[in-house]
Amino acid sequence: MSKLICVRHGQSLWNKENKFTGWVDVDLSDQGISEAETAGELLKNFKFDIVFTSILKRAINTADIILSRNESKPEIIRDKALNERHYGELQGLNKAEIGEKVGAEQLHIWRRSYDIAPPEGESLKDTQERVIPYYENEILPMI
Repeated sequence: MSKLICVRHGQSLWNKENKFTGWVDVDLSDQGISEAETAGELLKNFKFDIVFTSILKRAINTADIILSRNESKPEIIRDKALNERHYGELQGLNKAEIGEKVGAEQLHIWRRSYDIAPPEGESLKDTQERVIPYYENEILPMI
């Protein structure tokens, strides 16, 4: 029986600084590296045939660290369709400072509403419309 294991990348440098990251290619923090190592230990006895990851180095490095603790030599597929949500003009800005500038309510709308995107960014609906077809067409047939 096939299994699908989903892992989010470890803490990034900008996660640590409370910044919107989105599609900016920020690496893992020391904590993120440690989180990936822990995930690798937890998953070391699984056999991986295929690994899908975004094209962002925090995701790629998380996958590499996990696989470094594993004897599997899976095919690795990277695709920008798996990138996290694009935060547009908010990328690189501190979340708390943006909340102070535009108000907590507007920040909440940009972050949590389904179909309202931050300026020049993606809504959750937009992200879903990008990721779900990739999952259905590329990942699901492999399971």
